[in-house]
Amino acid sequence: MLSFEDRVAIVTGAGGGLGREHALLLAARGAAVVVNDLGGSVDGEGASDSAADAVVAEIEAAGGVAVAEHSSVSDPAGGAAIVQKALDTYGRLDVVINNAGILRDKSFANMDASLLHPVLDVHLRGAFYVTRPAFAHMKEQGYGRILFTTSGSGVMGNFGQANYGAAKMGLVGLMNVLKVEGAKYGIRVNSMAPIAHTRMTEGLFGGIVEMFSPGQVSPAAAYLVSEQCELTGEIWSVGGGSISRFFIGLTDGYFKHPDDGDLTIEDVAANLHAIRSEIDYMVPYSSQDEFAKLGPRLSR
Repeated sequence: MLSFEDRVAIVTGAGGGLGREHALLLAARGAAVVVNDLGGSVDGEGASDSAADAVVAEIEAAGGVAVAEHSSVSDPAGGAAIVQKALDTYGRLDVVINNAGILRDKSFANMDASLLHPVLDVHLRGAFYVTRPAFAHMKEQGYGRILFTTSGSGVMGNFGQANYGAAKMGLVGLMNVLKVEGAKYGIRVNSMAPIAHTRMTEGLFGGIVEMFSPGQVSPAAAYLVSEQCELTGEIWSVGGGSISRFFIGLTDGYFKHPDDGDLTIEDVAANLHAIRSEIDYMVPYSSQDEFAKLGPRLSR
């Protein structure tokens, strides 16, 4: 049985929906949880302590350990305060689940800065502001688990969510850097793209809404931040009882040695099939793998 005894976890945006389920599950498995939530609306307006406080009360009523934290993730001071709350209250920090988010959907032609910046501030910059001080502490203690909440809207795209999709795919880039930088310090960094009925997805599931409860997602999240999980750099799609892996593949492609002349536009046009063929692709861990693929071809 996977346990989080003696572990301390931060869950942002934990006042409801997915974050609440993550916090409840981690606490039920023994973690001390910092329940962070600004208590704003779906579009990021307003603030209230009640959401985070209610989840803490729920955890404590079940015999768990938790503390509420009400800072916004969208500025560096808020991110630092959330991490400091864990250290001041429990003396350590082992797990960060970056879950806080807002929506300001609009078709791209009608999107302006007022819709772009708040979404980037919460999803992408917010995850950065919380994770950076947490990562520094994890390096010192030689252990850590970090989970970013990405989305199919970023990995695959979705109409009306250019701001949200860009922020969510930005988190994948952040994950890929941190998986490399954290590897030798025992820090594992992964991402999850949830499919769940929350107030941010209200109306999307129709008559099968009960099959997509947030509780169907949290077990995968908990595994990815557990001590038993040694995976890093993974992107999992999770929801409705299904868990699948997204990955970035690099095709074998077309190669023309520079000694055989410069690459031309006609070379590209004539070799589209080879460039795009999914036969013999690789899943690179870092940019070094790309050079490792190219090196033997260049040295002949």
